[in-house]
Amino acid sequence: VASDLHGSEMGIQEVVRRSKVLKPDLVVICGDITHFGPPVQATQFLDMIGVLTFAVPGNCDPPEVIPAIEDSKAKGLHRRSQEFRGHTFVGLGGAPQSPNGLSMEFSEERIFEFLDEVMVPKGILVTHCPAWGRNDTAKGTHLGSKAISDIVEKYKPKLALSGHIHDARGVLEDKGTTFVNPGPAKLGFGALVIVDGDKIKVELLDGFQKS
Repeated sequence: VASDLHGSEMGIQEVVRRSKVLKPDLVVICGDITHFGPPVQATQFLDMIGVLTFAVPGNCDPPEVIPAIEDSKAKGLHRRSQEFRGHTFVGLGGAPQSPNGLSMEFSEERIFEFLDEVMVPKGILVTHCPAWGRNDTAKGTHLGSKAISDIVEKYKPKLALSGHIHDARGVLEDKGTTFVNPGPAKLGFGALVIVDGDKIKVELLDGFQKS
């Protein structure tokens, strides 16, 4: 799992390297692939991974990154679901509305509506923004989405993957859901997640040297 590359060439190369070294069954990208573009950078990066990849855009990706993901070898998860080895992955890119007024920001009502249309019980939730109160704190302030938190309460996913809040890297278990924020890939961070039925094991990957 990787998130928040923000167009970093070092981050891109590290995700590609780890995909070769760790040989995961699946790579999941939780958004902010680019830093406000260009969209083609997302396509080029996703085509380099060499492993089946699911991806959502972030709030720092322009809307054109959505079709750029579709044009790549990866499978887009924004407002849709994908099946993989008996698990249903459901995704949503972007983030809640903020004073920044970015084009990939949505109201909390829309976030709930988008996810409620596609979410399934005990699925795997992939979002750019974390649920409110789960791996979402920066400088003592919760910056997650309350709508995503409501979706978690309603559907009780076994696993929730997100990024967005660079300072909130970590793993949290709450009411049967394992929440993972791998940290910003632009700094070499990531996570290795092993899903065995309902058992989930997470290893946070540090820096640019650790595999």
